[in-house]
Amino acid sequence: MSGHSKWANIKRKKEANDKLKSNVFSKLSRQITVAVLEGGGITDPENNVKLRLAIEKAHSFNMPKENIKRAIDRAIGPNKSEIKEMIYEGFAPNGVCLMILAHTDNQNRTLSEIRNILEKHGGKLGNNGSVSYLFLKCGLITINKSSITQEKILDFAEALEIIDIDEDENNFYIYISYSKLGHVKDILKDYQYTADIDFKPQSPIVIDDDKKLESLSLLIEDLEALDDVQKVFTNL
Repeated sequence: MSGHSKWANIKRKKEANDKLKSNVFSKLSRQITVAVLEGGGITDPENNVKLRLAIEKAHSFNMPKENIKRAIDRAIGPNKSEIKEMIYEGFAPNGVCLMILAHTDNQNRTLSEIRNILEKHGGKLGNNGSVSYLFLKCGLITINKSSITQEKILDFAEALEIIDIDEDENNFYIYISYSKLGHVKDILKDYQYTADIDFKPQSPIVIDDDKKLESLSLLIEDLEALDDVQKVFTNL
């Protein structure tokens, strides 16, 4: 089991505050649209795992049903959206590597905006493959501690192909094989949880300096404030 870290606490506090951002529904809408586009136009969440995860996430943010429907509709029909999922790789100061997940209909615009923010904070954009080898694409399940014990989680270890477990005061964070994301609903059917795609660092670095961590947090906030950027992953 992974231990606590100062960065993990900062990151999760920031993620909790993300619910207050005015553009959160816009990001969720893009995620739903991309899920349908990448799923070959399949609009049934039971037959499109990525769409099911996106809708579950939208529900966790109390996104209205009509917004979800509009996002799905944008992915079908003669005037369907051209949004694509992109991964941008970058370097922040102090040896920190970044994986930047974006949904964009204009790759040149998105690339330029990301590059400008990185350079503003003393970082730089990397080439494809420059940092991705440091991360493992996996699934991340979040379950409140009041509803499950660590021992019970371990009962699901084989079925979910659990890679690692982390925790804070309120939740367990369960990293699982990416291939098992589509089976989480069947395995954890009696539990309330959220599931998402994650990029877990394989060789994390440690920075125990409040100013450096705060500076990094500001960099990530600026990146995630961009309409096109869904989430930023680091090797911290």
